[in-house]
Amino acid sequence: MTKQRKSKQRFPSAYVDVYGSKMHYIEAGKGTPILFLHGIPMSSYVWRNIIPHLALLGRCIAPDLIGFGQSDKPKIDYSISDHVKYIEKFIDTLQLKNIILIMHGWGSVIGFDYAMKHERNCAGLVFYEAFLRAKNGYDISLPLQEQLAAFEGQESIADLTTEGASFVDKIILQGVMHRLTEEEMRQYREPFLQEGSYKPVAQYLREIPKGADNGKVDKLIGAYSSKLVKSTLPKLMLYSVPGFMTTIATVMWAKENLPNLELVDIGEELHLGQEAHPERMGETISAWLQALECK
Repeated sequence: MTKQRKSKQRFPSAYVDVYGSKMHYIEAGKGTPILFLHGIPMSSYVWRNIIPHLALLGRCIAPDLIGFGQSDKPKIDYSISDHVKYIEKFIDTLQLKNIILIMHGWGSVIGFDYAMKHERNCAGLVFYEAFLRAKNGYDISLPLQEQLAAFEGQESIADLTTEGASFVDKIILQGVMHRLTEEEMRQYREPFLQEGSYKPVAQYLREIPKGADNGKVDKLIGAYSSKLVKSTLPKLMLYSVPGFMTTIATVMWAKENLPNLELVDIGEELHLGQEAHPERMGETISAWLQALECK
């Protein structure tokens, strides 16, 4: 594939009212909705180098999850149920139909739950470093185990207004092999300089599956996973080696259990292929979407 520089293009901001709060999103292109759901502690910024590859193929929409990026930070728990509720309302408010979902990390929990509850409103699923099945002790990678151990107990901190940027440095740099520029890190840090900005991350740390297979999120993942193995929706699974959330065991499980699946290795990376291999990632999704249109 032709190698090109990362895009410096910035997309115009838009906002929509969802349950009395403003949710920020960026948008490019027209046609079939292509909805991007980011992980934590990211924002729509993580998709900036992927969207240009797809903007000619559909209406690319990348929201900031409630409490993240430039979206409002209302006084809610920021549980996975809250995120599911806000994204579902976001989709309804923008009247998005026949959606292609592109999901990363925690965004995959939200997106898969939506897709399996509203399968008729989805046209395809693209996922990277996703939560495909409930975690168990032997399917948690060593890097993820180390991160969970490093932040054990941090979920009790109500706010880190002075240490939020430091926290983002740790959680991002533990999950990326590619060297980020100072400007890129500044973009990721900035939303966490606001008062109260740590609360959504604290809730994430409470809820992220730790291999016990008995929590609320484990049950939610188990519910949609049992439907994914029967769903004929077209699926594109991107993975990197060594991976962070996604182990080789999970890749093999997906290959053996998910119908209508295409698997693509995008290259060496832990958790942020969007930063390390944006061209490979964008061009792979573009080719898959174009093939989908021809069917």
